[in-house]
Amino acid sequence: MILISRSSIMKKNQTNLTEFILDGFSAFPELQTVLSVVFLLMYILTLLGNLVIISVIGVDCNLHVPMYFFLSVLSFSETCYSLVIIPKMLVNLLARSKTISFAGCAAQMFFFLGLGGTNCLILTVMGYDRFLAICYPLRYPVLMNVWGFSQLVAFSWAVGFLISLTETVLVFRLPFCDSHVISHFFCHMRTLVRLACTDDHITEGVIAAISIVGLSVSFMLIMLSYVFILSTILRIPSTDGRHTAFSTCASHLIVVIVHYGFASIIYFKPNTASALNNDTLLSIPYTIITPFLSPMIFTLRNKEFKVAFKRVLGLP
Repeated sequence: MILISRSSIMKKNQTNLTEFILDGFSAFPELQTVLSVVFLLMYILTLLGNLVIISVIGVDCNLHVPMYFFLSVLSFSETCYSLVIIPKMLVNLLARSKTISFAGCAAQMFFFLGLGGTNCLILTVMGYDRFLAICYPLRYPVLMNVWGFSQLVAFSWAVGFLISLTETVLVFRLPFCDSHVISHFFCHMRTLVRLACTDDHITEGVIAAISIVGLSVSFMLIMLSYVFILSTILRIPSTDGRHTAFSTCASHLIVVIVHYGFASIIYFKPNTASALNNDTLLSIPYTIITPFLSPMIFTLRNKEFKVAFKRVLGLP
């Protein structure tokens, strides 16, 4: 009877829970206005950077090749990725009420994880594209045609959101009782698992395993592509040829290091209560800084894109 009564109470509390409070920046009340201005400027520049990339690639016919098509898809995905988190975060930094509905929290987590996973997979297929272009240049037009490009992009989006759906369902099937304050600036998966009123270590372990394996596999595939790429580049006889071949990969490699470096800080650190207390600050790099840096890295280091940008604007 006691077990039945306790179960009924938990179920009732979960049913009555209609919203969460995002309390991520409450420890820095004096900095919230400054942070809102800084993050807003970074967000505007992120949107403008991605919009420029998508527009220039769409308008300039010289960039209508798989490498730039993948870049435009990545820019679109990162734009959506930042839209899921940053606007709500900016509102909460200035608003007195920092609530988010139960359904809104689930939707935010689903799209955040889905778009984050999609970004990882697009970076992976971009590495595969560079591998084919450098290691098999004569067969590249056949191997990476419109059909192949479309399949890789569709695969990235489908797998990214399938993983997201799995993790979101696992998190929100947990019972949430009286505690509804999320110590984060968005509905962070690890924080919500700890917020549940039951210690479901199996679910927690499965969620952690999915995240770690997903990041590890995609990163190792990228590194494997670059092992073959580097081996091929070193066999090119001329210095100019080696420099030209590597320059087509440099921006992608830098973004990969930044993206996976920041993400690993969160997903590979211990899932303990003390470690989770720092998640708010540690999440800023991969939710705000990485999307902000990616457009600049891809454009500022790319001579072909800069020439196309000037051509679109009609500049000499």
